[in-house]
Amino acid sequence: MRKNFGKVAVLLGGKSGEREVSLKSGTAVLAALKAKGIDAHAFDPRDKPLHDLEHFDRVFICLHGRFGEDGCMQGALEMLHIPYTGSGVMASSIGMDKWRTKLLWRAMNIVTPDFELVTEHADFDAIEAKLGLPLFVKPANEGSSIGISKVKSAGGLQAAYELAAKADPLVIAEKFVDGGEYTVGIIGDAAGGYTALPVIRIVPKNEFYDFEAKYLRNDTEYLCPSGLSEEKEKQIQHEALQAFKTIGCRGWGRVDFLMDAAGRHYFLEINTSPGMTDHSLVPMAARAAGISFEDLVVRILELADVG
Repeated sequence: MRKNFGKVAVLLGGKSGEREVSLKSGTAVLAALKAKGIDAHAFDPRDKPLHDLEHFDRVFICLHGRFGEDGCMQGALEMLHIPYTGSGVMASSIGMDKWRTKLLWRAMNIVTPDFELVTEHADFDAIEAKLGLPLFVKPANEGSSIGISKVKSAGGLQAAYELAAKADPLVIAEKFVDGGEYTVGIIGDAAGGYTALPVIRIVPKNEFYDFEAKYLRNDTEYLCPSGLSEEKEKQIQHEALQAFKTIGCRGWGRVDFLMDAAGRHYFLEINTSPGMTDHSLVPMAARAAGISFEDLVVRILELADVG
């Protein structure tokens, strides 16, 4: 392994609002790589200059959010000609932007919940009337549910917008879909193919799958098998791969979707640098498919590329 991969930097931490989650992801990945005999080292770009990466042969990106998941770091690594894990510059940038992701999906007939772009000059009452209540308001370029709120009563959209706008000036309001939250992990292989991992159903004890439910609570349920029929699960896995490829993603990722009460599914967003913590969904799905955490990490590293 050491001969194949050379010296590997595990990028973790960073300076986004998801720094603490990134540190957990990176620490887990670093331990797995070392357990496989790989010459891996932690590298926090908040504290070290990027040109120090010139001493490494390959990079495993465990950064989440801005400056790590949004194409910025990917562009820097391409300038340095260092192979890195995950999607390239364009797909990372689009995938980070929930609004533009939805625009692309809608153009390709990939079903996503109805949405509206919200600005400080928006007609908040009209948006509430169009999308119905409850609805979700979220920053377009944040992850880990940062800045998200659920508007349940008339007149609540403006305050929700103001909260989301603190995290990102681009804010979307999204129609509420009440029927369950699910996710599909996707992993590539050396032959250039992709596999959709088993679907996981997420059952939070909070009102929705927020930051607390994702990272702090131990009572969130993760169901795999998901409870969907075999036919439905295969359909969603196939469409999730289409959604992944539409954005131009590569390597690995995760596509989240919702189900309504009638059993219709709606693709919600894509994650091009998913979490790798003890609560994370891609490692969970990989285990269900018979792939250990250590083997998953090595497989992702094998797919590292430049451009």
